[in-house]
Amino acid sequence: QVQLVESGGGLVQAGGSLRLSCAASGRTFSDYVMGWFRQAPGKEREFVAAINLSGSITNYASSVKGRFTISRDNAKNSVILQMNSLKPEDTAVYYCAGRFSSRILIGRNDYQYWGQGTQVTVSS
Repeated sequence: QVQLVESGGGLVQAGGSLRLSCAASGRTFSDYVMGWFRQAPGKEREFVAAINLSGSITNYASSVKGRFTISRDNAKNSVILQMNSLKPEDTAVYYCAGRFSSRILIGRNDYQYWGQGTQVTVSS
């Protein structure tokens, strides 16, 4: 079991930045591919970004590529999502997710562990 807790959400103007953090506890953090997903009102939960076990490989949704950066610190059991140049369409609840595997996958059903989510609101 892995417990995940997100923090860092909030309200920001378009063009601004936010930094989301996800703290993990439980099993060995470095055994898990980590991802971020988001869910806007009335929409399905969608993939945002993922990072492999060592942090050397990342994958991004096309809608955030070049604006968001995912990173991890295995010594601190944490994963970060740095979000720059935010747009109103980035407004959503953002979820941290963990997958007990070495493969990066982008389907929400591929991740076994989830945090409760943190709200990000971008005003125009």
